[in-house]
Amino acid sequence: MKPLAIALLCALSVSAAQASVVVGGTRVIFDGQQKAATLSVQNKDKIANLVQSWISPVSADSAAKDTMIITPPLFRLNAGEKASVRIVRSGKTLPDDRESMFWLNVKGIPAMEGIPAKNEVQIAINSRIKLIYRPASLCGNVPESVADKLTWSADGNAVKVNNPTPYYMNFSTVTVNNTPVKSATFVAPFSSADFSLPKAQSHGEVKWQIINDFGMRGNEHTARY
Repeated sequence: MKPLAIALLCALSVSAAQASVVVGGTRVIFDGQQKAATLSVQNKDKIANLVQSWISPVSADSAAKDTMIITPPLFRLNAGEKASVRIVRSGKTLPDDRESMFWLNVKGIPAMEGIPAKNEVQIAINSRIKLIYRPASLCGNVPESVADKLTWSADGNAVKVNNPTPYYMNFSTVTVNNTPVKSATFVAPFSSADFSLPKAQSHGEVKWQIINDFGMRGNEHTARY
């Protein structure tokens, strides 16, 4: 590193190592029978923050892009205060036979009040949670009730999971022969996903738990392949 860069780093004080604006949940389930969904946000900082929120599809090439709107996208939240953001449909079409999933991003940007006594770098911390749109046709059920319908198979140095259900299955834990599968994230409706293993497992016992609508770990399910 160049001497000038080192000097600049030494002269600056970095603040906000933790998120000052926190969200009121680990996920938002948008009930398709309702017109909107909401998420609470709270400013735990000692100064005001600008809160910026936006929605992005899980897959960059997803047809679900721009199908959801969050409002207000940018607002001021004073120290210690709570507020809510509202999520509504944009009017663009979403599948009505399966869930759609998005990332809901909330960023707290500390406001620069007055003239600072010293140079500071204000760090904006971004919280990202899952937003799951559940169409009205599926609102009488939940993913946990059909999580046992997942099937598993070997795929080289990976394990493949097939999801024949219309729900996103977000994994809390997956083990193969009691070895944790750390790469296991989620599998989309009517789709399959591969998760890498430390070594090939041509046969084995799979145990898995999904995350339910409340962000809690569900029941353990077991299958062999």
